Amino acid sequence: MQELIKAMKALSDETRFRMLNVLMERECCVCEIIQALDVSQTRASRNLGILEAAGFLKSRREGLWMLYSIDWSGANRYASSLSRLIKESAVRHDVLTEDRKRLKKAQRVGLKCD
Repeated sequence: MQELIKAMKALSDETRFRMLNVLMERECCVCEIIQALDVSQTRASRNLGILEAAGFLKSRREGLWMLYSIDWSGANRYASSLSRLIKESAVRHDVLTEDRKRLKKAQRVGLKCD
C-alpha cells in the first residue's frame, strides 16, 4: 500500500508528470530536462529525486553527467503500471507534445549538469 501511495503522490505534480513524459522518449541529463521543460535546475533536480525515490526512475553516472531514465524493469509494480498509462495517454496533450519537441533540440551544456 505504501508503494502505491508514494507513486500516486509523485504523479500529483505537473512537473513530475512532464518529466516522465520526456524521459519516455530517451535517457536525459538534468540540463536536457531543464531545456525541454523550461524549469530551473533546482526544480528539475528536486523532482527527479522524488520520481527516483517513488520507483519511476533510475540514474547512472557517465563521466561528469548524471543520466536519468524510466526504470521499466526495477520499478515497483505500481510505478511501472502508471508509467505505461502515462505513455499511452501523453500523446494527445499539447504541453507534453511541446516538451517532446523541445527535447529534440536539447543538448548537454557546460562541464557538468546534475
